[in-house]
Amino acid sequence: MATFAYKVRTSQGSVITGTLDAPELRQAVSRLKANRFTILEINEKRPGGNFLSSFFKPKVKAKEIVIFSRQLSTMINAGVPIVQGIGIISEQIQAPVFKEIVIHIREDIESGATIADSMGKYPSVFSQLYVNMVRAGELGGVLSEILERLSTYLESAEKLKGKVKGAMVYPAVVLFFALGITVFLLIFVIPTFQTVFASFGADLPLPTKIMIGLSNFMRKYVLLVLGVPIAAVAGLKRFAKTELGRAKFDTLALKLPVFGTLTQKVSVAKFTRTLGTLVRSGVPILSAMETVAKTSGNWVVESAIMNARESIREGEKITDPLSKCPVFPPMVIQMIKVGEETGKLDEMLIKIADFYDEEVDVAVTAMASMIEPVIIVFMGLLVGSIVIAMFLPLFQLADVVGGE
Repeated sequence: MATFAYKVRTSQGSVITGTLDAPELRQAVSRLKANRFTILEINEKRPGGNFLSSFFKPKVKAKEIVIFSRQLSTMINAGVPIVQGIGIISEQIQAPVFKEIVIHIREDIESGATIADSMGKYPSVFSQLYVNMVRAGELGGVLSEILERLSTYLESAEKLKGKVKGAMVYPAVVLFFALGITVFLLIFVIPTFQTVFASFGADLPLPTKIMIGLSNFMRKYVLLVLGVPIAAVAGLKRFAKTELGRAKFDTLALKLPVFGTLTQKVSVAKFTRTLGTLVRSGVPILSAMETVAKTSGNWVVESAIMNARESIREGEKITDPLSKCPVFPPMVIQMIKVGEETGKLDEMLIKIADFYDEEVDVAVTAMASMIEPVIIVFMGLLVGSIVIAMFLPLFQLADVVGGE
C-alpha cells in the first residue's frame, strides 16, 4: 500500500491538499475523481528524509531529462526492451536524485504499470506535457519518436528560458549593487558628515537636511526598513498564487512597457511549440489544449486556450476564441487558421514557434541594450544625489571663507 500526497480543486473552486493510501496511482486518481475533485497534483510519498533534506534536495536539471529521453529513444530503436533499457540508463546517470527516480520508474514498469503512469508519479521531474506525450507514444507504438521530439522540445524551451533569464541578470545585479551602495552611504557615511556639519553652526541646504533626515530614519528604524520590503514581497508572492492574484499579475505583465512585449512573444512561442509538438505526437486536440493551458505559465493565455478548447468541443474552430485574446497577434491567428483548413496545424504551429523564437532573440537584445544605459543613469543619479547633498555645505563653507 502506497501513500499519495495530492492537491485538488473542489467543485466549489477551493483548493485542498492531503494524503491517501492506495495500492497504485490509478486507484488513487480514481478515488479522487469519484469525489468530483479536479486533480492539480498527485505524487507518491517515499519514506525517509525530513523537512530540511527535502527543502535542500537538488532538483533534476532539464539537461538530464533531455539526455535520458534521447538515450531511451535510442535504446527502443535498437530493439532493447524498455525495462532493460531504463536499467542500463540508470547505471549511467550521475545525479543521485534522478538516478533514484529512474530506478523507481523501472520497478513500477516491472510490476505492471505503464511508462506514463510511472513517470506521472514525479510531476516535479516529468511535466504533464511530458507524461501526456509518452502516453500518446505508448498507445500509438511510436514511443522512440515521441521521446526524440520531447528532447528537441525541451532543448528549445530551455534555450528560450535561458535567453530571458540572461537578459535579466545584468540589470538585477547592477540594481542590487546600486541599492546596496545607497544603503551603505546612508547608514555609515552620512552620520560622519553630520558630525562635521554640526560643528559649523550654520543652516544646512535643504537637500542635505533631507539626506540627513533619511539617514537618521534608516538607522533608527533599520529593522522596519528591511522588514517592510521583505514582508511586502512575501505577501505579494502569496497573493500571486491565488486565482485573483494570478489574473492581476499576469494581466499586468502583458501591459508593462518593454517587458510586456517580451512576455507576449515568449507566451506565443511557448504556446505554439507546445501545442504543435503535442498534435504532431498524436495527442488528441482536446487533451493537448488542456495540457498546453496548464503549462502556459500565464493566466491570460491559459484562459484563452481553455475558451478555445470549449469552442473545439462544441464543433467550432480554434481561432475564434484566440482572436479575442490580445496576446495572439492577427498574423498568428491567420497562420493557425490556414493550418486548420489545410490539415497541417502541427506544421504551422512549429513554424510560428520558430518565428517567435527569433522574435524573442531580437526583443531580448533590444531590451538588454536599452536597459543597460537606463540602469547606469539611475545608479549615477542615486549615488550622485547623495554625494552632492553632502558636499553642498562644504561648498558654502568655502564661499564664506573666500569672502572673508
